[in-house]
Amino acid sequence: MDFDFSDEQLQLREAVAKWVEKAYTMERRRAIVSGGGFSREAWNELAELGLTGLSVPEAHGGLGMGPMEALVVMEELGRGLVLEPLSQALMAGAVLTQVGSPAQQSQWLPEVASGQTLISLAWQERQGRYRMDACQTQAQAAGTGHQLSGSKSLVAVGDQAQAFIVSAQLDGKIALFLVDAQASGISCQGYGTQDGSRAAELHFNATPAELLTSDGLAALSHALDLGAACACAEGVGAMERSLLITADYMNQRKQFGVAIASFQALRHRLADMKMQLELGRSMSYYAWLKLQAPEAERRMALSRAKVQLGQSMRLVGQQSVQLHGGIGVTDEYIISHYFKKLTQLEMSFGDSLHHLGQVSERMQDTAGVFA
Repeated sequence: MDFDFSDEQLQLREAVAKWVEKAYTMERRRAIVSGGGFSREAWNELAELGLTGLSVPEAHGGLGMGPMEALVVMEELGRGLVLEPLSQALMAGAVLTQVGSPAQQSQWLPEVASGQTLISLAWQERQGRYRMDACQTQAQAAGTGHQLSGSKSLVAVGDQAQAFIVSAQLDGKIALFLVDAQASGISCQGYGTQDGSRAAELHFNATPAELLTSDGLAALSHALDLGAACACAEGVGAMERSLLITADYMNQRKQFGVAIASFQALRHRLADMKMQLELGRSMSYYAWLKLQAPEAERRMALSRAKVQLGQSMRLVGQQSVQLHGGIGVTDEYIISHYFKKLTQLEMSFGDSLHHLGQVSERMQDTAGVFA
């Protein structure tokens, strides 16, 4: 197999990297965090680059690209600690493409691709603990449509989104619905998250909703696997940048008249960080390559990747801070922000323990070693 990126993929990576370097500086990021954790202006810039429509079919105004193009984009956004949740556009586009009716696709996909409409996936509930089937939000028929009642937690940029894809119980099964953010019966409480981004608690009270599919678990599963893959790719980018910042600091910081990078014990710790980065990178690639595999194979691959990425992000983030010493935990210094980003990514779309349990449950008698 050829694991090299194509020229087009490398050009896409370079374009995103240039935008991050020139337009998404640390000073701008600090201003966005101070302003609430989301910038509509930065979101529009991502849309102008075509990134919000990256995987939307060309027939609906998108670029129609595949998983590996999304991978290189998410790595660069992770490297730059970009707060705006491009993964939400990718997940919304995937759900609408998979289960949306032709009319729904014609209405919503062009708006997702252009960045005009930010659709956020609302699936988590307080008692769910990462389980997508732990859903207490209820849907019932109302005239020609449906109404939702219930609550969702940790909805990415929930108070900034224009619409939501919501999971709810309908006739004993989990269905997916489209809900306009301006619909009646919605209350929303936004807040900042640990890494400086934004989320919200949503409450629905007889809120009008448009049915996407009455059998929503398969589409929701695929969307969440895509979200987990995005978290893995962002983590690789953030780890790579953390390692470079730490190595540079160790070459400048001196003790006893020499750079601390010359101390063998510290060099070993840096080597451990590099090893964990490369383990995480290979598993991230593995996850993205399996996104279009059958569901059982895909879910196992994503859980395996999330376990490894969780371990890698924890080690790289903690070692980066420790090798910097006291300055590593200050808000003024950049490495503390990478540590917080890596910590939050480890817990996004299922933490390491959750996915370790998923791998264990799906393990066969042979553990996949023998036929």
